[in-house]
Amino acid sequence: MNRLFGKGKAKEPAPNLTDCISNIDSRGDSVDKKISRLDQELNKYRNQMKKMRDGPSKNMVKQKAMRVLKQKKMYESQRDQLMQQSFNLEQQNFAIQTMKDTKTTVDAMKVGVKQFKKEYKTMDIGKIEDLQDEMEDLMDQSNEVQEIMGRSYGMPEVDDDELEAELDALGDEIGLDEDASYLDDAVSAPSAPTGEPGADSMRGDVPVDEFGLPQIPQSAK
Repeated sequence: MNRLFGKGKAKEPAPNLTDCISNIDSRGDSVDKKISRLDQELNKYRNQMKKMRDGPSKNMVKQKAMRVLKQKKMYESQRDQLMQQSFNLEQQNFAIQTMKDTKTTVDAMKVGVKQFKKEYKTMDIGKIEDLQDEMEDLMDQSNEVQEIMGRSYGMPEVDDDELEAELDALGDEIGLDEDASYLDDAVSAPSAPTGEPGADSMRGDVPVDEFGLPQIPQSAK
């Protein structure tokens, strides 16, 4: 069969936007290099013209510079076209990639919702409520046990009025038994010195020292 009809050509892969953008950018870089070389050549001619007098030689250099400038303009136009093509393809590629990412996100959300529903089916709300009620009952029973364990027993029964009267009488006895004689001593004790140490002061007609004690006159030697 291959001898009669020939062998078909292998099917080439579909064009890829990323590869197309890369190829266009590569062409743009090549054009930029050409423009750079023309700029150098044009600058050389301009410097020559500045040093030359008007005449046939200067006109010849000027014609060369005009030719180089025309080529530069052509390459700049090509570069602008390539940049615009690359930009358009990048916009398309970005939009496509955004749609792919959105689809991936939606698929992941679907899987999450499906898994959530599956897990939710294994939960019984009634059993959870029963468990909460059981926990509440156990806590009440525990509190009741603690109250029972904290009860006091073996204590004599005493009337509250009798206890209050005895408490009042006990307060009176405590007040009578207390010795308050130290208060008399505190009242009769000399007050703290208010003057400077070594300074003389008077209590009536009697001179006293800084501690409020009468001064003893020194006998003359």
